[in-house]
Amino acid sequence: MTLEDLVEQFALNVAAQTEATWRSDSRSANKHARKYGVAVDKLLAHGDAGRDALLVLLQHERMDVRVMAAAHLLRYRTADSKAVLEDAAKGEGMIPFCAQQALKRWEDGTWALDRPDAPQEK
Repeated sequence: MTLEDLVEQFALNVAAQTEATWRSDSRSANKHARKYGVAVDKLLAHGDAGRDALLVLLQHERMDVRVMAAAHLLRYRTADSKAVLEDAAKGEGMIPFCAQQALKRWEDGTWALDRPDAPQEK
């Protein structure tokens, strides 16, 4: 699977998880969360190339996809990721709440979606 395929799998499964959550279908939501988790783990295993591939999702049409990508890229692209999260956090609802929580965890030092030894912001 190419990096682009993994990015697509990440985006599709984040969107599918959101849709399942809105339908109160926790079984399906959890299934899609595991799938995007596998995709992001594979991307991050490629180091900077995988992180760079994920960057395109900061511009995705869906807020949920942008927020999830930004949450995973906070250490690598802090300024870009924070800008996405701060913009999303201005709204109301589930996705803005997730953005608010990601920012809160980043600020209080408990954010942990990447390895501590991962490259810092470029």
